[in-house]
Amino acid sequence: MMRGWTIRLLHSFSLVGLLTGTLFFAASLTPSLNPRAALMQGVLSGLCLAVGYGIGVFSLWLWTYLELPMPAPGKARPVKRIAALICAAIALVFLWRASEWQNSIRTLMELKPVDSAQPLKIGLIALITFVLALMLARLFQITFRLVSGWLALFIPRRIAIVAGVSVAVLLFGSIINGVLLRYALHVADGSYQKLDALVEDKARQPADPAKTGSAASLIDWEHLGRTGREFVTTGPAKQDLQSFLKRDALEPIRVYAGLRSADTAEERARLALAELKRVGAFDRSILVIITPTGTGWIDPAAIDTLEYLRGGDVASVAIQYSYLPSWLSLMVEPGYGGDAARALFAEVYRYWTTLPRDHRPKLYLHGLSLGAMNSEQSNELFEVLGDPYQGALWSGPPYSSRIWRSITRNRNPGSPAWLPRFRDGSYVRFTNQNNALDIPNAHWGPMRIVYLQYASDAVTFFEPKSFYRRPDWMAQPRGPDVSADLRWYPIVTFLQLAVDMVAAATMPMGHGHVYAPEHYIDAWIEVTDVQGWTTDDIVRLKRHFAER
Repeated sequence: MMRGWTIRLLHSFSLVGLLTGTLFFAASLTPSLNPRAALMQGVLSGLCLAVGYGIGVFSLWLWTYLELPMPAPGKARPVKRIAALICAAIALVFLWRASEWQNSIRTLMELKPVDSAQPLKIGLIALITFVLALMLARLFQITFRLVSGWLALFIPRRIAIVAGVSVAVLLFGSIINGVLLRYALHVADGSYQKLDALVEDKARQPADPAKTGSAASLIDWEHLGRTGREFVTTGPAKQDLQSFLKRDALEPIRVYAGLRSADTAEERARLALAELKRVGAFDRSILVIITPTGTGWIDPAAIDTLEYLRGGDVASVAIQYSYLPSWLSLMVEPGYGGDAARALFAEVYRYWTTLPRDHRPKLYLHGLSLGAMNSEQSNELFEVLGDPYQGALWSGPPYSSRIWRSITRNRNPGSPAWLPRFRDGSYVRFTNQNNALDIPNAHWGPMRIVYLQYASDAVTFFEPKSFYRRPDWMAQPRGPDVSADLRWYPIVTFLQLAVDMVAAATMPMGHGHVYAPEHYIDAWIEVTDVQGWTTDDIVRLKRHFAER
């Protein structure tokens, strides 16, 4: 009985689907932007197997539906067997080469090579993922057949089929988006909100009245949130700067308004401006408006390096707009971060323009990841042409960043998509691990915009159109940390890059979505026109951060 059930189960699978799925499975083992652990590779390969299987099943159905000629059963069997053997051989060869392909990325990222890609573990995880996906697909099929079968009693059969598919899609879509997704996001939002409210032992309320969150501050310590408390209490103190620089320095000014500091983004922006005035931020030579990531986090590598370069003569300000990580915030509340960035910029810029031009700080913008995209949206160029701010440093901009996409798309011919050059380089320049900001015969204009991005950062270089065409950044020459073995495969590359996006923030420092202090140093020197630092001084500063 068990044997008969097993045979029926095996016969229920489509051979064409399995053959196509096997090819997708094999392609998923090839390298993409980031190295993958066995668990992530197994899930990715299982999804690719399921997608390939579905395409094979649909293709066979379409062929039959169009009444195209089918091979005679006697001739079809040997062809199927040969095709099955070829696909199995391809899968085995690709599994055998998987560790070699993963090491082609790991070597570029200075990671220890792996001896084995753990093919058995990958195969088991892929099989489980495939079965789960197949069960979901068959549940969809059962739903569609029940609905279309009932409707066929009242309307023509073909119309009933279309209606059945539509009802099944709406039903499954509403369950996933409206029930499961909303519940998961509700749980996530509650968890991150509790985490944000957590006062860690190492975060002590500042005693200095000039610090945000102190007893004299306009912003309550408890309302700063976890990321806000981390921002205002960490970073170099005046003594740290003086010890390194061997000269006098100032205590850096950091202002932050947490999500619970006020009810709306506009109110938090006004509160942050009032705090900036209270602590004398407009008497500094540099003022930076920072747009944080989704959780409110600000990369210490970005702001610490600037404070060292400027001897503490820096004030920075940020407001929180979400509790969720950037990718969740982008999915749930895509416009909210931009609204918060615009509110803060409007308040600070409006006051800054009232100050005498020779007695006000130079104004800059900064953002990492989702913060970079939202910082881009904080103002339009035509709004500031009359009195422009001095520049911006945006690192790891997401692929959907409007200005970044426009500049990259309209880059100078011959410059690669992962390191574009735009016109004469007087307005915007790009850089990565290898400082590319010193462009021969190029001169900066009144505003200096720099994008710091790594070619291996899938947050930046995920390309939705990779579903059906090769992204421009895959062309030769490749980025310094992109595998020469990377190839484009329809649909599979899209899924690989989606998985890479999830793992990008776990890459080693200086790769993926993890930006290194030494690369911020090069960028800030160019953006803020740092003077008086020798090459040896810069090397010593980079070494200082590397040792930390």
